[in-house]
This record gives sequence, structure tokens and C-alpha cells, in this order.
Amino acid sequence: MAARRSEEASDPLTAAQAGSGLSCPSCGSSHVAQVLGDNGGVSYVCTSCGHTWS
Repeated sequence: MAARRSEEASDPLTAAQAGSGLSCPSCGSSHVAQVLGDNGGVSYVCTSCGHTWS
């Protein structure tokens, strides 16, 4: 199980926490993921329509 957690931690695309209330401002979908940028910033991407925002 520890290997699974380290794989998730190294994955640059991680699922947003359930119940966080995030929804895509473009299409309204709740299928949103966090994307960690090169400079350490956090952005979001809608996995339904591809819209990105920070």
C-alpha cells in the first residue's frame, strides 16, 4: 500500500478532494482535478471539457 501512496504523490495530476465544492466555471461539471505547476502553483482542470483555471 505504501508504494501506491508514493505513486499518487508523484503524479502531477491529482483528483480534487470530494466535497470540496469545486465545479468548472465553463461547463459546471464537478469533474475537476488539481494540476501542480512547474513553479509550485496550483491550477485546476475540468476533466469533462478541458477548461483550465487557477
